[in-house]
Amino acid sequence: MCGILGIIGHDDIAGTLLEGMTAIQHRGQDAAGIVTFNHRFHLHKADGLVGQAFKKVDLARFSGKIGLGHVRYATQGSTDVLDAQPTVVMYPFGLAMVHNGNVVNFRQLKQSLCEDRHRLLDTSNDVALILYALAAALETKNLQNLTPDDIFDSVRTVQEQVQGAYSALTIIAGHGLLAFADPHGIRPLVLGRKYTDRGMVYAFASETDCFDYLGFETVRDLQPGEAVLIDGDGQVHSRICRAEKQAFCIFEYIYFAREDSVIQGRLVATERVRIGRQLAEQVKKAGLQPDLVIDVPSSAYFFASGMAEALGVPYRRGLAKNNHVGRSFIVPTQARREQIVRQKLNPLKDVVRGKKVAVVDDSIVRGTTSKHIVKLLRESGAVEIYFVSAAPPIVCPCIYGIDMSVKREIIAAHYDPKQIAHYLEADAVIYQSLADLRALYRDLPCCYACFSGEYPTGASEELLKQIEQEKECSTRN
Repeated sequence: MCGILGIIGHDDIAGTLLEGMTAIQHRGQDAAGIVTFNHRFHLHKADGLVGQAFKKVDLARFSGKIGLGHVRYATQGSTDVLDAQPTVVMYPFGLAMVHNGNVVNFRQLKQSLCEDRHRLLDTSNDVALILYALAAALETKNLQNLTPDDIFDSVRTVQEQVQGAYSALTIIAGHGLLAFADPHGIRPLVLGRKYTDRGMVYAFASETDCFDYLGFETVRDLQPGEAVLIDGDGQVHSRICRAEKQAFCIFEYIYFAREDSVIQGRLVATERVRIGRQLAEQVKKAGLQPDLVIDVPSSAYFFASGMAEALGVPYRRGLAKNNHVGRSFIVPTQARREQIVRQKLNPLKDVVRGKKVAVVDDSIVRGTTSKHIVKLLRESGAVEIYFVSAAPPIVCPCIYGIDMSVKREIIAAHYDPKQIAHYLEADAVIYQSLADLRALYRDLPCCYACFSGEYPTGASEELLKQIEQEKECSTRN
């Protein structure tokens, strides 16, 4: 899971890219990078947040009216800067790419590209595979007279080869800015535009909050399997290249997207309130009567407020958050996650002391950070603690770009709610119902694979084992 941004038609491209990237920083904090094009590529990428990665960089050298930006959350490959994005290749002509998602047939695709094209891939990052696959497809076309149809045919070839979740942005030197989505539309990608006195400026981004920061209007979401090309004259070309049944990642609404983003025509904050109100039904079924509802900041606020309204119970802010600490879920090791939770959260003792507290979080994956939160509340005087998950029990690994690809680490894959409550030392654990969640999104086909094991791209036991081994290997390295 990462954040991507592409802009074409703007003079001050580098400064605009960095400003937009700060709006999607929540999607990745391992590394950041940009590339611009003006007769040649100008590239910089480094570890850390956007401000850290570009602290000493002279933006004047990033000339051009077309550029890409990326913030990385490493789920495939190492966390080395070598595997940061953007990635550039110069054959058959200049291409630069950023992407958000995860390639599931990584090993097979890499072997195929190396054998068929005799190219050495010097990265373990899957964006390189998508980029090389696109380069190989374009190479079969008449490069002297490359047309939008040639480009879209090449995208379809990539979509037939690459399995998994991906939203990709590509600079094609001399031809424009290309955006395309995987056939199931698992990862978000939105098109925006801005009228200026020098003409139209177009942008693609992972989330609409990025457009709000930059003063762009949102045009629409890309459809599953769609490719859109903005050429050098500012003309917009589009085609559904290869589409399958939509399977939009439900975790965008549960955790990853910012609450002020509009995805698939839905404000994320509103969706979380709806999920929270539905979650209240599970609390009622369990016969629990909390004195107050609190949230685990920050993604759980709207779940908690919606649940409290439906229960008729006061909502209070019971945990203070240190806003200068990053998101614990998207760091690469469990030890570091626990350290961040200790640094990030501090109970408001007068709020929870002597109370039966329902504490709402977006999800429970490994359980260790949830256990620490229960301990903090217990030490602060809460008499009963009900740990409530806005997501259903996660029982299967995500193979599409969320860092829960090792099944042995997923607590609900091995224990029932009563056993999990015992481990957390909570008085009860309540989960959202998968059936209820599906009912809320009956009009939007979503991916629920981490809750159900039903993978939209298919996943054999052999493939799941292979992905788990690759994840463990990259973690050790």
